[in-house]
Amino acid sequence: MIKRGDNVRFLNAVGGGVVVRIDENKKMLFVEDQDGFEIPVLERECIMVGVVNKDTNFPIKDFSTKAKLSEFQLPSPQGEGLGVRLEPKPEEPIIETPEGETLKALLAFFPIDIKQLQTTAYECYLINDSNYYLYYNVVNGENDVWKSLANGIIEPNMQELLSEITKEEISGWERLRVQLLPFKQGKNYNPQTVIDTNIKINAVKFFKLHSFATNDYFDEPAMLIDITAEKEKEAENKKMTEISPEEIKQAMFQKEETGRPRIVKRKQVDETIEIDLHINELLDTTAGLSNAAMLQCQLDKFHEVLNENKNHKGQKIVFIHGKGEGVMRKEIEKLLKTQYKTYYFQDASFREYGFGATMVTIK
Repeated sequence: MIKRGDNVRFLNAVGGGVVVRIDENKKMLFVEDQDGFEIPVLERECIMVGVVNKDTNFPIKDFSTKAKLSEFQLPSPQGEGLGVRLEPKPEEPIIETPEGETLKALLAFFPIDIKQLQTTAYECYLINDSNYYLYYNVVNGENDVWKSLANGIIEPNMQELLSEITKEEISGWERLRVQLLPFKQGKNYNPQTVIDTNIKINAVKFFKLHSFATNDYFDEPAMLIDITAEKEKEAENKKMTEISPEEIKQAMFQKEETGRPRIVKRKQVDETIEIDLHINELLDTTAGLSNAAMLQCQLDKFHEVLNENKNHKGQKIVFIHGKGEGVMRKEIEKLLKTQYKTYYFQDASFREYGFGATMVTIK
């Protein structure tokens, strides 16, 4: 937490100074630079310098900040004058973890003003949650018209700001292509598969508050997209749709002993249905409604969907209820254990829905 009197540096601009005032409501700092000018800047766009670890005499490393930060050390007490002169800290070796050997990279989107989702701009960060350096290239477009939005190298276990997105530019971020080349410097390692995957983002998610959730990487709610998981999903879909020529040939010439072609009737499997039970998805306004009335509206939708599909044996339905305080989740489980005892239910895919969804299979 930055306090009045702390020395700070700007993340997105050159310069810094001493914090002289703090507007806690707007999370705004007023920083006085060396020329005596007072500069307003958002707290999240600053890093505090001069906080010393008593054991190492180096500044404490802060992994919660959303940008890739350079680190500094304080000069000796014999430094010139009363000012603080900052010198680059010697490069530290990369600390590796066993789980970091599994490549994991994500995109994170933050609304600059989460209270104004209809008008605010957004920031996009790349998260490298692995022991590997990554050459990255993020492009958008379609067909043969693509444009690189950001490219470079990100270090292991770091986050890096890629771009700021205005409201007008959001539609251009619906179709992304992310390319990642993992490697290590100065040591032997097992080569990882190069990632080159297409990602589709529903632009509507940028304007829904529940799209931005708490996470393990940042102090603020964010919309996370797991790049490596999207690559695995893309490979699975491709495998399901591809049929080898040998399989086609075998099917064409496969016959019954009578010589007549065998007709195999396959059961039609419906695609999984997704139902978002968040109240703002069901009603245009909740003005005048009590919590009990809103809960009943959500449960009515739950009953309606199950009744519509009661004759569709094997149909899978994902009800998105959010994590929240767990009231909606408990009510749904109670109904499934009493009124719909023959149906099978379980937590929906954590990778896609986190802890906020239940999947019901019609039996």
